Amino acid sequence: MVHVREMGAADIEAVSTIRVRGWQAAYAGVVPQTYLNAMTVEGDASQRRHWFSQPGRKTRDLVALGERGPVGWICFGPCRSEMSGLGRVGEVYALYISPDLIGRGIGRILLGEAHAQMKGQDFEASVLWVLGDNQRAQRFYERAGYHADGGAQDDIYDGITLTEFRYRRVW
Repeated sequence: MVHVREMGAADIEAVSTIRVRGWQAAYAGVVPQTYLNAMTVEGDASQRRHWFSQPGRKTRDLVALGERGPVGWICFGPCRSEMSGLGRVGEVYALYISPDLIGRGIGRILLGEAHAQMKGQDFEASVLWVLGDNQRAQRFYERAGYHADGGAQDDIYDGITLTEFRYRRVW
């Protein structure tokens, strides 16, 4: 069983490990391997320390704690793009679980807590972005009440263009 709490500065290394290993597991065969191989926990932790120390940041970070410490992480906050006609919209920026624990409900618990906190901040809906070839994540978010809403954007990884699709859930 896990419990969720606010992420602290002491969690940065563990969260960076979860994120980097999560990328390397989830996106193998989707994102160029050269990009995945170049990811390091140290580099990610350095960036995360910088972001985490920003005064007035509007993002929230939660960790799921298991027997071995942090085993999952979610980051969310206000939507980064205009979503006209929906009122206040939140966004899930990232959700990663230790790859060896995927499928045990940890992601569902973290997402549920993020939804509860977004509702508590008077957000009326939530959006997130999923790589087009990440069918596992698409199924996960669809089971959580999200649906593709037609939004799309391209990202470039080591010269390869990959499309992300926007998913939305209205409370």
